[in-house]
Amino acid sequence: MTQTQSAPQPATWSPPAQQSGTPAVQPPASQTASRRNAIARWFDGTPGRMRAILIIAAAMSVVFGLCAAQGFRQSDGALTRAEENAAQLVRIQEIHTNLVSANADATNAFLVGGLEPPAQRQHFVDSMASAAGLIAEAATAQPADQEALGALNKTLLTYQGLIEQARANNRQGLPIGSQYLRDANAVLQNDSLPLVQALVQANEDRTADEFGAVSDGTIWVLVAGVLTLLVFAFTLRWLARRTHRYINIPIAVGGLLVLVTVIVGSVALSSAAGDASDTESDAYADTLALSRARIAAYDARSNESLTLIARGSGDAFDKAYQAAAGRVEEQLSKLSGTAADSIRTDWDAYRTVHAEVRKRDGAGQWDSAVDLAIGTSKDPANSVKTFQAFDQGSADELTNTSAAVTSNLSDSRNGLPPIGWLGLPIGIAAALLVAWGMSQRLEEYR
Repeated sequence: MTQTQSAPQPATWSPPAQQSGTPAVQPPASQTASRRNAIARWFDGTPGRMRAILIIAAAMSVVFGLCAAQGFRQSDGALTRAEENAAQLVRIQEIHTNLVSANADATNAFLVGGLEPPAQRQHFVDSMASAAGLIAEAATAQPADQEALGALNKTLLTYQGLIEQARANNRQGLPIGSQYLRDANAVLQNDSLPLVQALVQANEDRTADEFGAVSDGTIWVLVAGVLTLLVFAFTLRWLARRTHRYINIPIAVGGLLVLVTVIVGSVALSSAAGDASDTESDAYADTLALSRARIAAYDARSNESLTLIARGSGDAFDKAYQAAAGRVEEQLSKLSGTAADSIRTDWDAYRTVHAEVRKRDGAGQWDSAVDLAIGTSKDPANSVKTFQAFDQGSADELTNTSAAVTSNLSDSRNGLPPIGWLGLPIGIAAALLVAWGMSQRLEEYR
């Protein structure tokens, strides 16, 4: 009997066993958890706390360096902008002075009749040319003023056209010339000067803002310095308690570096802010007062002539004269020093002559009043001579005070230590000292 043999079974495959020593590939979630555990272990225990404090103190050192640099750049920039804006303000006020000076020349020369004196005519031409040059210079120096200065140029073209019409008619003895003169004066007063006054106000505001911003740099240095010193103090105290050593020399040196920077920086910035404040209340205030006084004086001079030109119907011009003269005296009262006394004396002399002009005109002596006003009388003191003395004295003092503003602000800026450039290196040096000092203690735990 034959036995039946069973069919062979198919072979089955099984993956090879993983050899020991070959790391298994971990899924992404396991890798993230491993990293977190590694970071946690790095900050674990006393060594970990040392590392955390090291990072905080070093970061604060760098932040202090950046803040110190920003503080010095803030004050330096404010001083620079204050100087530039003050110079722009002087330009605008000089434009204003040239315009009212030219108008005074035109109105005063109109009293002569016929062909005006060549010197007076030349002064008018020079004043208008100087105003045009300063307008171009001011537009380049301060782009924010360009639109208003362009509009001012257009009004001056109209003004000069009317003045030329007045001169042409006056040379021919035509009464309509006085009307052209009044129209020109109206254009100047109603169109040109409001633009100039708006420019003056804008630049006064800019200058005042920059004077106030000079002290802001001190805040940056003090706040960042105090916070950094507190972090250093905490670091030193914590290390002393953990390591039973009274002081860590590298970290203490880093703290001392920060402290010296704070002291030097605060003193320098406070000194610069104080100097800027003194300049604002002294030379800059005198510059403003003198500029305003000169502008008002020329306005008064123009109205003196317009009152005479009106021949008995110039009450409005006389009131305008009184208002302008009051502004002159108000501004002159703000000045101090011997130069101010001399300027006030010159102005008083001019006002005395003006009172005589008005007295003669009121008494019906119009020709005599005109002679006194235009300087052709035999009187040793006349409006022309006394006003010229005031004009020259106030112009010389204005030059001195405006130069003092520029010089004082420049000196304040140049006196600042170079922490604006050294701030970040100082912060980095303090951070490296912290790292050095802390690494000495970390070595003890290896």
